[in-house]
Amino acid sequence: MTNRLITRLRSAAYAMRGGFLVRPLVICLALGLAGAVLSSLEEALPDLAAWVPTTLFPSRADPQVAQVVLAAIAGSIMTVVSIVFAMLLMTLTLASMQFSPRILVSFVKDRVTQWTLGVFLGTFAYCVAALPAARFLPHPFAPVVAVTGAMLLALICVVWLIFFIQHISQAIGVNHIVDRIARETESVIDDIMPDPQSYLYDSVGVPFDSDEQEATVANAISGYIRYVDTEQLLRLAKTLKLRARMLRRVGQFVPAGVPLLAVAPAKRLDTQGADALRAAFDIGPARTLQQDVEFGVIQIVDVALKAISPAVNDPSTAITCIDQLTRILIRFAGRKPPVSLICDPPHIVRVIVPWLDMAGLLDTAFEQIRHYASADAAVSLRLLRALDDIAATCVDARLIEPLVARGRRIAAGCAAHLDPDRRALLDQRLSALEARLAPHPAAPGAPAHAAGGAPAAQSSALRR
Repeated sequence: MTNRLITRLRSAAYAMRGGFLVRPLVICLALGLAGAVLSSLEEALPDLAAWVPTTLFPSRADPQVAQVVLAAIAGSIMTVVSIVFAMLLMTLTLASMQFSPRILVSFVKDRVTQWTLGVFLGTFAYCVAALPAARFLPHPFAPVVAVTGAMLLALICVVWLIFFIQHISQAIGVNHIVDRIARETESVIDDIMPDPQSYLYDSVGVPFDSDEQEATVANAISGYIRYVDTEQLLRLAKTLKLRARMLRRVGQFVPAGVPLLAVAPAKRLDTQGADALRAAFDIGPARTLQQDVEFGVIQIVDVALKAISPAVNDPSTAITCIDQLTRILIRFAGRKPPVSLICDPPHIVRVIVPWLDMAGLLDTAFEQIRHYASADAAVSLRLLRALDDIAATCVDARLIEPLVARGRRIAAGCAAHLDPDRRALLDQRLSALEARLAPHPAAPGAPAHAAGGAPAAQSSALRR
């Protein structure tokens, strides 16, 4: 029960951190409380009003002025809030239709939007909380300090509205959208693939008995695997003295009743142990970026595919997406893969976790774009450059071979659709990529591009 509660709390915290509920609500409650406390404190300490210049609030003995000011600010702020919500919904609808419904996740997590809603709703709550303090009976009282604070908040809201309009006009641009998704995906890579020194015992190559009879743990609810607590699985495996093997990786869909885990020895698994193992998984109706690197890549690929569709025909947007996919793949290739065979003690396999590898991520990132862009020279050239950029940063030479294979596939797919001049440009870039399989040392004083880059004299089309 405790393990299941921890997993659900983590999932709820992730969902609330990226929604329009928690941060706006906290700001609203904080400002509302500030309005109530400040007006009460001013009534208990009348000398506070002396600090407010008379030019800001000359009618200090007339509570009606305070009531009018607070009511006017509250009413106008709610009008502005409706405008902000309309702008936000229009932006979400436009982004969903023009790019992809899956990118709405990044819009909802935008902190500027969350702060905008919080500040405007908080100003309304502040005015409403301070309004009852302005009264005529049993004795006239005008909360001067509280009204001054409301006027200051109103001025902040005006400036913030201008900033929000400027921000939302930038946020809807495709460059900002795919850049934000790429940054979020890179943070997921940093989380699940940190510095090699932070890894536990490296169990790669540790043998285990794969012929041992296993019992399966069925999934309880249909959904996508959004997060798996490997440390919790390891603790449970040690406690139950068994080996747990995940049958689906993070990001994949698991229907209810389909096996989620395979456990050996089978005789050590009981109903209580199966429930505890299932509690280590966060399964929901939609994929998230908690541990799912592929989901971030899919969002960018969706934007690229819609851009190169005949109805849109926007290769520049597709090229921008390829550039952002390149940075993600370079970050992924430069990190040590997550441990799949987790041992405790050493050489005793306890948990087997399938993770997405470089080949799978390459297929997700480039295969669909390659297929639909076979007749587009600009996009195909950028795909080859992306593969060459990734190969240039690969520390492990074994990763270069699949990159070259995909480059050859791109050139072969374009052969029947492009004219000879365009095919020659593709062949030149492919030759530069193939040269990285057997790099030759550059001569002293040779230019940097001599080891496999494109010569400076080539046409501008090759530099795309």
